[in-house]
Amino acid sequence: MLRNWLKVSLLAMVAVFALAACSGGDDKKDTSNNDSVKKDDDDKIHVIATFSIINDILLEVGGDRVDVHSMVPIGQDPHEYDPLPEDIKKATDADAMFYNGLNLEGGESGWFFKLAKNVNKKDEQIFEVMKGVEPMFLSSDDGKDEEMNPHAFLSPVVGIQMVENVRDALVEIDPDHKDEYEKNADTFLTELKEIDTLYEEKIAEIDEKDRILVTSERAFQYMNDHYGLDEGYIWAIDTEENGTPEQIKSLVEFVKEKKVKALFVESNVDKRPMETVSKETGVEIADEIYSDELGKAGTDGETYTKFLRSNIEKIHAGLTK
Repeated sequence: MLRNWLKVSLLAMVAVFALAACSGGDDKKDTSNNDSVKKDDDDKIHVIATFSIINDILLEVGGDRVDVHSMVPIGQDPHEYDPLPEDIKKATDADAMFYNGLNLEGGESGWFFKLAKNVNKKDEQIFEVMKGVEPMFLSSDDGKDEEMNPHAFLSPVVGIQMVENVRDALVEIDPDHKDEYEKNADTFLTELKEIDTLYEEKIAEIDEKDRILVTSERAFQYMNDHYGLDEGYIWAIDTEENGTPEQIKSLVEFVKEKKVKALFVESNVDKRPMETVSKETGVEIADEIYSDELGKAGTDGETYTKFLRSNIEKIHAGLTK
């Protein structure tokens, strides 16, 4: 009987070891699969964009190779921003950070560089999208240059340079996928060059005396200078004093003197100052155009190329009716 008992016990032990081996095999397989998924996720480049336009360019050029976190939400001012805990976490883990430059994010003492420093990003991990763009300046009351105008992205020719800068940066970060980034960039650049031509054609169709773009902020300086539009505005750049009586009076006089055909108001500003100008001059507000940010999903400005196309179509329609 002892022999039989030993035999049964031995068989039971073999069965237990067999089950353990099977269980161990399954656990090993599951762990391998999890590691594979994690590796695929980590294979992407994780980057930060300061605001919506840079976010869109990174998504277009980076394609499936890039995971982008855009910090400044649509509807908030990119000039002054207080990064959220999620922004700080994403920036800490990011492979690279992309910013506009031209003082949009407050320059070297602004919120972006404070964040980059706080999360210990090296210089080679920080990329200025406006690199190589010749800055234009906003003039102070005494006529001296006071502050860089950061809104260069409103000009399609600057957009071309932005895309080239993003392409070169991604190739530098991830040279193994150079061909993919260059292919995506070429497609994007082709469309931007078509939009540049569209701007030239549309503005050429506007009577020369009517080529005056009046907006709330002096955001369109680069675009106006490149395509030959005169400009009028209520305030030079977003500040705490926008739409003061003095600013409104100055623009009212400008509109009357120049016989401006139409007024425009940006999607992100207080519309009441321009409504006052319209009332005082009898000149209608033709349309709402984009300046500091893309439009929300589903609008005619939801991507950078749609944003640019929408602006020129509305400007053309307002100045030719």
